[in-house]
Amino acid sequence: MILVTGAAGFIGANFVLDWLAQSDEPVINLDKLTYAGNLQSLSSLDGDARHVFVHGDIGDRALVDRLLAEHRPRAVVNFAAESHVDRSIHGPEDFIQTNVVGTFHLLESVRAHWGTLEGEARAAFRFLHVSTDEVYGTLKPTDPPFTENHPYEPNSPYSASKAASDHLVRAYHHTYGLPVLTTNCSNNYGPYHFPEKLIPLMIVNALAGKPLPVYGDGMQVRDWLFVKDHCSAIRRVLEAGTPGETYNVGGWNEKPNIEIVNTVCALLDEMSPRADGQGYATQITYVKDRPGHDRRYAIDATKIHRELGWKPAETFETGIRKTVRWYLDNQAWVQQVQSGEYRQWVDKQYGAKA
Repeated sequence: MILVTGAAGFIGANFVLDWLAQSDEPVINLDKLTYAGNLQSLSSLDGDARHVFVHGDIGDRALVDRLLAEHRPRAVVNFAAESHVDRSIHGPEDFIQTNVVGTFHLLESVRAHWGTLEGEARAAFRFLHVSTDEVYGTLKPTDPPFTENHPYEPNSPYSASKAASDHLVRAYHHTYGLPVLTTNCSNNYGPYHFPEKLIPLMIVNALAGKPLPVYGDGMQVRDWLFVKDHCSAIRRVLEAGTPGETYNVGGWNEKPNIEIVNTVCALLDEMSPRADGQGYATQITYVKDRPGHDRRYAIDATKIHRELGWKPAETFETGIRKTVRWYLDNQAWVQQVQSGEYRQWVDKQYGAKA
């Protein structure tokens, strides 16, 4: 059995679905169900005894201690995090509480649990911490991609809070010997992505006939990773990663944001054309750039390929086509997550015209 935190969120839900599609090993799912946590994403597991959902916070020591003692998982995979840069700019405190303080409390519970294990169970136990490439800061156009040895230079409250959590995880390995693994991933996209992020926001707004808000000049570059490839990388690191090591996970797909938006528009023109015959790209609207917007991220995923034999299965072209198709086929899910709180957020961030 494994304990997965934050498993009702975008990446966590995909991880649990993929895990149980390939294994009968049960999953304990601990999620706080904040605005981006959505049990509807896991509705296909209703009644499945292999999936046990627990509503709670990683910072609740009594709850986490009880879950660890009761279920005695062989591994903990930590997805639980506040993860949206824009929200961290407007309200950084939640990010400190969840990503820093919450991770600390989770580590303390896991360390105590690990201390009760003996023999093979103790040797096999793993704590896998899922992090982001944003901890490394920003790159110039000609800089080489981030490796695992790149210095941390976070530029937003979100990335600073994730950097702090990474440092705590590292410290618990070096100080206490806790068998930890850390992954730093590039921008994920795919099914069940909450529509505040670029790709799902573009799809949802395009279909609703609304403007497609693009920050600044749209030339911010990101490395795009299909979420199911990310999930396979995490499974591989959990299976064979060396305790104490960090593994960068990327899709080898550096692209500027405006290219992403135009690609989404072209796919929608093909799969669900506008009734008036116009292209969706006519809805693109440039909006004021966000404060401190990092210009470029790029991941060097050589280490995980060399040491663990992992590489992404999807190209960006195949992954984005699957993603657009999924949103077109799952409009009920999209409508369910577009709550009043979500609508208010979009209006606040991009203006009511978005």
